[in-house]
Amino acid sequence: QTSNNLDIAVQGNGFFQLTMPDGTIGYTRDGAFQIDNQGRMVNSGGLPLSGGITVPANATAVSIAPDGTVSASIPGSTAPQNIGTIALASFINPAGLEPKGQNIYAESAASGQPNAGTAGVNGLGTLMQGFVETSNVNVVQELVTMIQTQRAYEMNSKAIQTSDQMLQKLGQL
Repeated sequence: QTSNNLDIAVQGNGFFQLTMPDGTIGYTRDGAFQIDNQGRMVNSGGLPLSGGITVPANATAVSIAPDGTVSASIPGSTAPQNIGTIALASFINPAGLEPKGQNIYAESAASGQPNAGTAGVNGLGTLMQGFVETSNVNVVQELVTMIQTQRAYEMNSKAIQTSDQMLQKLGQL
């Protein structure tokens, strides 16, 4: 949980869609958004959300519903004003997405076509405002596993070396 109104976590399946500089769509689960100097909701790299959500300059608060509806509170207005919807995309094989760096992925033949839709519908997760997704890696366990793998590699390498030496001696007889 964070104290930032523009942090959004996807609870369940789905990726945020970003408009890349070349006009294609990039996909990410990094929901640490901010507002740029043009009022657009952008990621930490300055890429805007697909669908172009622009927050009015005089907005006092931004709220994001679990279904992706974005509303802004405007002074002088009693009801929050709807300024857009954050759509999510899912893939048949998310592991097949092509990494582009900075937590951004691109569609590939292995991932399949994106299925875009409203959060909370057709197997897509819901959005949680004020939260970001944390790492799902246990660093201590991964280090232990890496050391075990390294030791097994060293042991196998030594066994091959010994076998090679034995065959050399045999060849000299």
